[in-house]
Amino acid sequence: MNDELTAQDIAMMQKELDHRKLELMPELIEEVKRTRAFGDLSENFEYKAAKQAQNRNRSRIRYLERMIKSARVIEDRAAADEVGLFDKVELYFEEDDETETIQVVTTVRCDPLQGRISREAPLGKALLGRKQGDRVSVMTEDGDTYTVVIRSICKQADDGTGSIL
Repeated sequence: MNDELTAQDIAMMQKELDHRKLELMPELIEEVKRTRAFGDLSENFEYKAAKQAQNRNRSRIRYLERMIKSARVIEDRAAADEVGLFDKVELYFEEDDETETIQVVTTVRCDPLQGRISREAPLGKALLGRKQGDRVSVMTEDGDTYTVVIRSICKQADDGTGSIL
């Protein structure tokens, strides 16, 4: 399955990949060389920490390369009055009598604690293409349902500043 990413998502990932390969990797290689000189490797904490950092960086590089290679580029095609990708949406949760503002984003930018909900999540799927004033029924992965009312939609452009993991 391909990940659905925007061109900006891919550009952000490529920027991180370039940084990790061209700047961070040489630094980590030097740190491993430097700490190897401290002596007995079996008791050398600095060397182990440097190797772990180098391995985490290599793992992240492989992840980014796979994501970029397998990505399917998508664009927001929502009308001006519909919820689309990167829009901020004010929701009223009827059962809780609470209001919350969320932003519908691609999976790699998802951060529920910051109000960024994936377009693949039940709430994200239910909201895309809906309009202000719509009453939307959302079915969770557990089979439970709840209702939200779209109070407002604030159109947002993908400026590429969202964080990727």
